[in-house]
Amino acid sequence: MAMLEARPVCGIGCSRAPGLGVLLGPTSMAEDWLNWESIMPLYACPVGDKEQCGFLWGVGSSAYQTEGAWDKDGKGPSIWDAFTHRKGKVFRNETGDSACDGYYKVKADIQLLKELKVNHYLFSISWPRIMPTGIKAEQLNEKGIQFYNDTINSLLENNITPIVSLYHWDLPQALQEKYGGWQNISMVNYFNDYANLCFEKFGDRVKHWITFSNPWAVAEKGYETGEHAPGLKLGGCGAYKAAHHIIKTHAKVWHSYNNTWHSEQQGMVGISLTSSWGEPVDPHSQTDRDAAERYVQFHLGWFANPIYRGDYPEVLKNYVGRKSAQQGLGTSRLPTFSVQEKTYIKGTSDFLGIGHFTTHYVIQKSFPFLQVSSYHSDQDSAELVDPKWAAAGPSWLYSVPWGFRRLLNFIKTQYGNPLIYVTENGVSERVQHAQLCDEWRIEYLKGYINEILKALNDGVNVKGYTAWSLLDKFEWNKGFSERFGFYHVDFKNKNKPRYPKASVDYYKNIISANGFLNPREVENWHKEAMDTCTVTHQLLATDSLLTRMEMLTEIVLPTALTLCILTSIVLLIFHLRSHH
Repeated sequence: MAMLEARPVCGIGCSRAPGLGVLLGPTSMAEDWLNWESIMPLYACPVGDKEQCGFLWGVGSSAYQTEGAWDKDGKGPSIWDAFTHRKGKVFRNETGDSACDGYYKVKADIQLLKELKVNHYLFSISWPRIMPTGIKAEQLNEKGIQFYNDTINSLLENNITPIVSLYHWDLPQALQEKYGGWQNISMVNYFNDYANLCFEKFGDRVKHWITFSNPWAVAEKGYETGEHAPGLKLGGCGAYKAAHHIIKTHAKVWHSYNNTWHSEQQGMVGISLTSSWGEPVDPHSQTDRDAAERYVQFHLGWFANPIYRGDYPEVLKNYVGRKSAQQGLGTSRLPTFSVQEKTYIKGTSDFLGIGHFTTHYVIQKSFPFLQVSSYHSDQDSAELVDPKWAAAGPSWLYSVPWGFRRLLNFIKTQYGNPLIYVTENGVSERVQHAQLCDEWRIEYLKGYINEILKALNDGVNVKGYTAWSLLDKFEWNKGFSERFGFYHVDFKNKNKPRYPKASVDYYKNIISANGFLNPREVENWHKEAMDTCTVTHQLLATDSLLTRMEMLTEIVLPTALTLCILTSIVLLIFHLRSHH
């Protein structure tokens, strides 16, 4: 085994191969890992029978990361607008002010979806674009509502199913300033009003609703570490409080839809939770197995357990409670649900959206009880990585396909095999120039989708897969330095042109075949995709040259001409003075 490397608990790492004696799931998993590259056909959904079995293949994006037009057509500011406009919060002080200009390129981007041959497109609605202050009684923005109506209609006209997230992190700034955002219980009712407006305006056509996308990041990065908007560092309490209010809000919205809209619209409401898998360093050690399970419960279980089982995981309550007592607090820093709230929250999800990117190798690590309280130190665990695992560039994202199957089987066991849609899965590269021949993304897709198919064979109830993401886009505090897209976006060009990467052709073949056919055919997909990207590179190079010529024409030449005129004027003045 390679030497393992430590990573800070707040980061994301990876793991080595699993051994026998895993936490959960069939014992054949370890054997499957030994030959994980063997292709699994999609047994649950035979080729040519996609309509009957209903498996969805798609891609996703989010509003703030792609739309731009941050202050246009009546849109109000979001916490991400405010956060990115403060210096030093984002890599190179980049913002999503224009992002991919998706607000102006909807029809063109839907043509990209058609080119990919996806069944569905997962996107988010910007709360402040349709409710500038976040409060329904104060103001509605009809132009924003029309924008999403047009988007949904255009998708349906092209036979693409819209899957809509109500919240992908862009809280109206006014609610943050007035009430403290997700630290305040009043968000429950304000968000419910917003959700009901969306159901009213779009629910006749949208049948898959996601209340929150990755609320773990909203709570932990927004209110614990301050890495994300609104940038608050409320260590030890802020994340738990935000999560508590988000869970209550989700339940309220689910009941609102169920009571008011479901009978007429016949849609589904779920939540999208992003979680890595935690694997014990030593699968024969009870201590390491406990640490690994604790890791998953502190991430996935934190939100999933109340929704599917009625309360926070026992290990979460025990550890935060004990740490709180050691710090001399009279009550736990983890809020509690009343008996009525537990009943109200339990069962409030028609499907579970799962975002997953990587796996962690977890080991027991005790933190001194005198240390400043923190969500991360509450877990008494640490992450290690195996340097042999493939990574495209970002320090947090390693390709560990087998962990996905384990996570899916964990969900099956823990939560009664709920209906699952994979809502985010993908890999980025950290580069300063275009890399259209993205072979690492092809390998990532092959490995992770293959593990989903194995999970299907295990009986896990997965009904759809969303690759992340359609376009290169604004990546939060990383700015434009990380690229997740199937399509490269040239952000230096004012027109923000899109160029297909090799993974476009590869994913298109997976969708057309409804999975994998056979190893030889899959190798042909790989070769064809790599051949195609070479041609696209030539197109990009030509366009880049034209862009530089445009810059020369529009900026350099006028500037040079202006300098020449100014120089001539100065020389003329000197000449006239000397002559006089």
